[in-house]
Amino acid sequence: MRDSGAVITFMRHRTDPERVEAYTAWSLVGSFVVVPIVALTVISSVNGFEGEHLPWASAYLAAALAQAGFGAWTSSRAIRRLREDVMVSPTVLMLNGALALLVAALALGLEAGSGLGGRAGGVALAFAVCLMALGTALPMRVLVLLSALGAAGVAVVAWSMAPDAPDADLRYLQPLPAFISVGVATIAIVASYRFSVWLLAVVWELDRTRTAHARLAVAEERLRFSRDLHDVVGRALSAVAVKSELASALAARGQEGALEQMGEVRDLAQETLKEVRGVVAGYRVADLGGEIEGARSVLRSAGTAVEIIGAEDGAGLPQGVQEALAWVVRESVTNVVRHAAAAHCTIELRVNPPGSARLEVRNDGVGRAPRARGGSGLAGLRERLAPLGGDLETTLDGEWYTLSAVLPVTEANTSTIERGPS
Repeated sequence: MRDSGAVITFMRHRTDPERVEAYTAWSLVGSFVVVPIVALTVISSVNGFEGEHLPWASAYLAAALAQAGFGAWTSSRAIRRLREDVMVSPTVLMLNGALALLVAALALGLEAGSGLGGRAGGVALAFAVCLMALGTALPMRVLVLLSALGAAGVAVVAWSMAPDAPDADLRYLQPLPAFISVGVATIAIVASYRFSVWLLAVVWELDRTRTAHARLAVAEERLRFSRDLHDVVGRALSAVAVKSELASALAARGQEGALEQMGEVRDLAQETLKEVRGVVAGYRVADLGGEIEGARSVLRSAGTAVEIIGAEDGAGLPQGVQEALAWVVRESVTNVVRHAAAAHCTIELRVNPPGSARLEVRNDGVGRAPRARGGSGLAGLRERLAPLGGDLETTLDGEWYTLSAVLPVTEANTSTIERGPS
């Protein structure tokens, strides 16, 4: 129970790509556990642990265990490297091939058995384990070719052990069942491995794309803001520089007009300050309807199912209340995307005439979210709501986290909220 609880805790505190990676690694690497069991079955089918065959069978079993361990390590390494989008070292791949040839060579020392027992089964297991290890690192076309070569090798071994048939032509058909069964089995194994690895690669690529998209959005917004500041401030600062230089020159020559020029510089600076404040205010104004629609788009992009309730009721609220609630939507949804691995999120707006408006943002990502450091976002929201007589509450019910904002709907809240110092 303690181990299962540790696994659940481990998975909860990982992102979705990390959980897919962990599941894929455990599934593929765990499949190597059956290799020792199959090797023991192959040896036991020809009584390999008896008499003079014991040393040879023991050497084969030890080599098969080493191959399985190295193959599991190779698969785990290949899966981890998908996150950085790099290839597994060719040396590692060649070592897997060398181990497969060693195990196959040792398998030839086993007694011949019926079907895939004994010698033929030992060779088949060596090639199967090699393809399991390489299945996470090589393209499918290469794996199919290796599967065909491995099946051909097993068929040759089976043919060499087959008894003479009455009809010479039938002797050449005897290894055909072994070739078909080994070929189909190995191709099915490598196909399942390649599909799992491909799926994991797609998940990581989507995660990298989403991260890049978010960074580009931030960079674009910064560029827009810097462009606005340049347009407002650039012209004014150029005029201030010219007029200051002119006033300095007039004062140096003792001519009239320097005081007048400095007065114009002062007026221009005050006007520019107002324009900059207007740019900042415009940059920080939030619209309730726009924020709700933006939240829907952002959450869907993050893979979170969204339910919006009562958004149409916000259109009739005073401007100050709308703007305050818009900031609540923006901050809460930002926290959901950044700090919660939520599968569902609900944004509900309830207007209770004539007294108050209540906005609730609920998500179920608390149990799956990695721990995040505390921030000042909620404290900032409380500061924004306080001048309007509003309040902010947070509750936790199991894995559901709810942020609630309540604002009185009064005539006093028709103006926009205080935005802090500019």
